Amino acid sequence: QSNATVGASSSWCQGLDIPNELFLVLGLVSLVENLLVVAAILKNRNLHSPTYYFICCLAVSDMLVSISNLAEMLFMLLLEHGVLVMRPSIVRHMDSIIDMLICSSVVSSLSFLGVIAVDRYITIFYALRYHSIMTLQRAVVTMASIWLASTVSSAVLITYYCSNTILLCLIGFFLFMLVLMLVLYIHMFALARHHLHSISSQQKPPATHRGGSLKGAVTLTILLGVFFICWGPFFLHLILIVTCPTNPFCTCFFSYFNLFLILIICNSVIDPLIYAFRSQELRRTL
Repeated sequence: QSNATVGASSSWCQGLDIPNELFLVLGLVSLVENLLVVAAILKNRNLHSPTYYFICCLAVSDMLVSISNLAEMLFMLLLEHGVLVMRPSIVRHMDSIIDMLICSSVVSSLSFLGVIAVDRYITIFYALRYHSIMTLQRAVVTMASIWLASTVSSAVLITYYCSNTILLCLIGFFLFMLVLMLVLYIHMFALARHHLHSISSQQKPPATHRGGSLKGAVTLTILLGVFFICWGPFFLHLILIVTCPTNPFCTCFFSYFNLFLILIICNSVIDPLIYAFRSQELRRTL
């Protein structure tokens, strides 16, 4: 490892010593926040719509991140302090189960962010036909399909994690969803700009449903930005594993993996705060 880091600053390549207590605190905060979001959506009948059901599923995905993080940290602490004694084979099986939860949350989070973006796009451009396009039955089928696909794909990822092909598929899926959402948002904001220009020229107040939809587009853009900042380093880590696993600078980047995990958990903490402050109905229910 010392040979691999030749030419890079040793102070920069030592990584960060992040205490387990920080992982536990962030995991607990995220778990409580997302539970509140799910409870608020289930309690308020005004939030019983496909859009909020998709947001609820995204909150459940964030809860998976929190639960897997808490389980892993508690598992490690119990093993380190000798409270829990287990055979190495059982430890490996437990680690695989936790990794499956993490992978499932990654795939489902990306998928539901994409679905929410498409749902918002339909709301803006096909407002009069929205309820006929996005029916409750189609929403339920979409949610069930995403959970099934994320579960199956996470099992495949953990089984063949050493294969570069599997990592490339995960990276490709991440990039595809990002491009899809960016294209949708650019189109939505192009409409917003044209709409504001027409308002200024005609001196007419904006339509209520259009204004609410554009506010939702801003919310989803914030969510996408937070997701990219929090998950981007982790996927860059995967890209470097495939492209330059032995390069000194790549090896230096790998030493910050704990920081990437903290960013992932922070994404689960930040998302519910955005929901609470951006949605008046959800904020009132909370």
